[in-house]
Amino acid sequence: ENEDSAQKTEPADQLVDSLESSTLQSRSQIGSLVSAGSTEDSKEEVGTLEDQKAAELEEKLPDQIQSLKEESVVRITNYHVPQGAGDIVMIQSDHTGAVDILSAELETADLLGEQRKAQPPPLAPPTMWTTEKTKEFKAKMGKEKNGRMVVKRGEVVTVRVPTHPDGKCICWEFATDDYDIGFGVYFDWTTVTSTAITVQVSESSDEEDEEEEEEIEGLAPVGDVERGSKSYLRNRYGEIMPVYRRNSHREVQAGSHEYPGEGIYLLKFDNSYSLLRNKTLFFHVYYTS
Repeated sequence: ENEDSAQKTEPADQLVDSLESSTLQSRSQIGSLVSAGSTEDSKEEVGTLEDQKAAELEEKLPDQIQSLKEESVVRITNYHVPQGAGDIVMIQSDHTGAVDILSAELETADLLGEQRKAQPPPLAPPTMWTTEKTKEFKAKMGKEKNGRMVVKRGEVVTVRVPTHPDGKCICWEFATDDYDIGFGVYFDWTTVTSTAITVQVSESSDEEDEEEEEEIEGLAPVGDVERGSKSYLRNRYGEIMPVYRRNSHREVQAGSHEYPGEGIYLLKFDNSYSLLRNKTLFFHVYYTS
């Protein structure tokens, strides 16, 4: 654009110079006529002619300069640059020399849009309540085959409960001896191939998620059990309730959640924050229709 403006400025300057030189020549010619004339009338006529020519040149000069300016403006505005915020990427072909102009921000927005489409839908919060009959509950679960387990210090136990075709809602109850424990509920949007309830133990929530299928990529929000940890969320995982420390040693912690669809519930019992104490856990999981 600067070169174009410079090229257009030179003819305008040349035109001004030529017009000024022609004016000077006309005036010199008129001056010679004045010197050759001998009467005062001829001097007055020559003076009038000089004024007329000068006026004509002055009228033509602004119009021609203005036309040059307009032409240069038109030529400059013929080149359009994509409008909008963000970086502009220009790619030139080595073979054809053609230039493609891409907006990096628009392409990034498209990629984010595809990622948002891959995210699972939001899940409704669970219904939660507590009961004070901890002794009765522990005594009952202690007699059950899989109603009692020990969550060691620094460990996270995940109880995987698939949705059942005969049920519409999942329910849980749990309590601990002497000390509290972290608890949260997540949902894995996956096809259910078995209705068996399984238990997975890991030394931390991060290690537990690394043991999951490696081909699934997702986000890893940061948090802790004190303020509510979102654990490690993947693209197919949904959060029903973040992990918080529960006073399960004082009251029985209970809750329920209606099936959002086919998948697997992940009940996380988190003792990763405890460096010294193991926790004895009593729990019961069942379906309702």
